[in-house]
Amino acid sequence: MTELKVLAVASEVAPLVKTGGLADVAGALPLALKAEGVATRTLVPGYPAVLAKLERAEIVHDFIELFGGPATLLAAEASGLDLFVLDAPHLYARPGGPYVDEEGKDYADNAFRFAALAKAGSAIGRGLLESFRPDILHAHDWQAGLAPAYLHYSGGPRPGALFTIHNIAFQGKFQKSILDDLGLPPHSFALEGVEYYGGVGFLKAGLQFADRITTVSPSYAVEITTAEFGMGLEGLLRARAGVLSGILNGVDENVWNPAADARIAAPFGASSLAARVKNKSALQRRLGLKEDERAFLIGAVSRLSWQKGLDLLLEDLSFFIERNAQLALLGAGDRELENAFAAAARVHAGRIGVQLGYDEDLAHLIQAGCDAFLVPSRFEPCGLTQLYALRYGAVPIVARVGGLRDTIIDANEMALAAGVATGFQFSPVTADALSFALRKAAGLFEGEAAWRVLQANGMKTDVSWRGPARKYAELYRSVIAEEPR
Repeated sequence: MTELKVLAVASEVAPLVKTGGLADVAGALPLALKAEGVATRTLVPGYPAVLAKLERAEIVHDFIELFGGPATLLAAEASGLDLFVLDAPHLYARPGGPYVDEEGKDYADNAFRFAALAKAGSAIGRGLLESFRPDILHAHDWQAGLAPAYLHYSGGPRPGALFTIHNIAFQGKFQKSILDDLGLPPHSFALEGVEYYGGVGFLKAGLQFADRITTVSPSYAVEITTAEFGMGLEGLLRARAGVLSGILNGVDENVWNPAADARIAAPFGASSLAARVKNKSALQRRLGLKEDERAFLIGAVSRLSWQKGLDLLLEDLSFFIERNAQLALLGAGDRELENAFAAAARVHAGRIGVQLGYDEDLAHLIQAGCDAFLVPSRFEPCGLTQLYALRYGAVPIVARVGGLRDTIIDANEMALAAGVATGFQFSPVTADALSFALRKAAGLFEGEAAWRVLQANGMKTDVSWRGPARKYAELYRSVIAEEPR
């Protein structure tokens, strides 16, 4: 098998810098691709957090001027990843997060911060470095969306271009006035170019010029071609449906392994599920819930936003009283939702426990200690927390959308009879449908034997990166097999 060289371009990569699932994919996929004969180098911005974690770095190119100042391209290693790091202090040396300042506001120059990343990626793709000439440029989300456009408008030979949508709701739309400053030609501002509703669309550019488009689940790939889920890009995606596909995400089985997880109270496996009760007790103590082995403990780790649908839970808090149920919630986001859940925890002390913010240790303990794990998203490209839940014997309760639909087998009568169910799906995404699913799950939990089957089925489900990596490798090779670009 001939080794392929792939340049991944991503605005974040775990474990160096992370705000969401994009980082998990950018960090895990390159490692999984090695078994498929694919060598990946990932280009990432030189945020302070990234530079501090580099284990080896050497300068391989100097950009005299890159959107307002000089920049240095480093070849580096960190956490088992082969990296290119774009060290541009005028763009990335800031105390806030990757996209927002310390007050939570978008950086005013985000268009140029990520155009620089895309520009550097396209330069590497076109042969900037003799030591690394990629066969494929794999751009992730809007922050890398201009990379396929820069390849297109530069002319001459170029690598194949693949673009992955992690969440179409985030699009990177900026004013038309920056077109010239981005280094794009005037004729690029067209329907078949980077123009998007009168502005410059970074995500749109990636969709327009990539040879292949992927998103992170087969169902989401279909959903985003509709007006309900396409966020204004459904027409373009329908036009390019022949190159659009969905590949599910995987999870890092070393990080999310209940048998060897130092973050939980007691390790356990499929053959030692009884040990989970120690984690349940530890979780109840941690969040001030009544210690009760028989209580139906529901966990949730999520952004608190309209997309994630947890507001639906607030419409039927009586469930927790009627069914001896408890809630362990870790999350942050919309201030109104934060306040509402904090108030619910005060009113229903001992039944509802809430920690606002994010805590990695608590996230693992919730997976290990809850009986069921709730993901009621109104839309969900893939979702990772329900995959973690499967690994940890927490039975998922999910909305029937996107990747949630693709990863959880609903406990309907036929699936239960066949012994293949792994969780519960509900649709439509309404408070009434969620309430019905919660009560159905509580009834099965009380049956114990049926619940153990659901747990066992989930824990033996393959949620690794092996299958997805194979599909990505096949996709890369299909692009290379086409006529030279």
